[in-house]
Amino acid sequence: MQRLYRGPLRPPHSVPTRDNIRAMANPNPPPAPEETEAADASAGPPCVMVFNASDPSGAGGLAADVTAASSVGAHTLPIVTGAYARDTAEVFDHFAFDEESVAEQARAILEDVPVQVFKVGFVGTPENVSVIAEITADYADVPVIAYMPNLSWWDEGPADMYLDAFRELMLPQTTVLVGNHSTLWRWLLPEWSSERSPHARDLAKAAAEMGVPYTLVTGVPLPDQFVDNVLATPQAVLASEKFERFDAVFAGAGDTLSGALAALVAGGTDLTAAATESLAYLDRCLDAGFRPGMGHVVPDRLFWAQPEDDDADEPVRDPVADAQQSLLDLPAHDTKH
Repeated sequence: MQRLYRGPLRPPHSVPTRDNIRAMANPNPPPAPEETEAADASAGPPCVMVFNASDPSGAGGLAADVTAASSVGAHTLPIVTGAYARDTAEVFDHFAFDEESVAEQARAILEDVPVQVFKVGFVGTPENVSVIAEITADYADVPVIAYMPNLSWWDEGPADMYLDAFRELMLPQTTVLVGNHSTLWRWLLPEWSSERSPHARDLAKAAAEMGVPYTLVTGVPLPDQFVDNVLATPQAVLASEKFERFDAVFAGAGDTLSGALAALVAGGTDLTAAATESLAYLDRCLDAGFRPGMGHVVPDRLFWAQPEDDDADEPVRDPVADAQQSLLDLPAHDTKH
């Protein structure tokens, strides 16, 4: 398995606009102008506004966005669009916020904090899709990274209405669409009739018909237990990273990838490089993944903060036992009542 990521990413200071990213459709763009001055360090990290649901398992949703974006150097402005009822194995239900609540959260912080990138995950209802599309349209110079998760857990009727709204309202505002190969195939090319499965460029072409200039397709099946991950336009493949397939089933991989991609773009990283780095980051997160419950494996988005291998010989400490011992070591309470 390829191991490309070597530590915390430090994105450059320049911040692209949505128009700048759209101009990158040319696979051989002219060289970017030299930066004339480094950004003021007091300005802090770039800010990513994230629209997503709360996930109590911590596998995906806002938890994934916040930790992934922070890991690669961005500050997250999380807008809660609803909450899942789920464990690490499956989603049981989702409770959506109304669109007024979503709009009030976003508008309030947008009046205060400049945002470099919008990231849109699962937002629950067509109404929420509509209000988020309006907000992103009002900030047309800010790139939009949109992630479409697998909605097979949802009833067919609500899922179809949500997908239709996202296609018609959100995709025209989207700079980069991120999704698994099978998910995007079912959604964007439901009547695909060829004997071969669609390529990433086929999916990018379908997305481009709705106004999306770039599509990042993950999990493209390859022979010998490998999968490909491809950043494409209808005209060209801009980046391709092949990884060995993991045996484990993961929860939250898509939000992790799209959150990291949004953060890197916010920091000014070239889109092709940002896609490559975010895929490498995800690969390391999955490789260090853990199973906190009885369900799927959760990506360790803070793998770089774990002890080095040199510490492996140290005895493993039991935090519960340590806490109990600390209580036993406390002096007796001398207060007389």
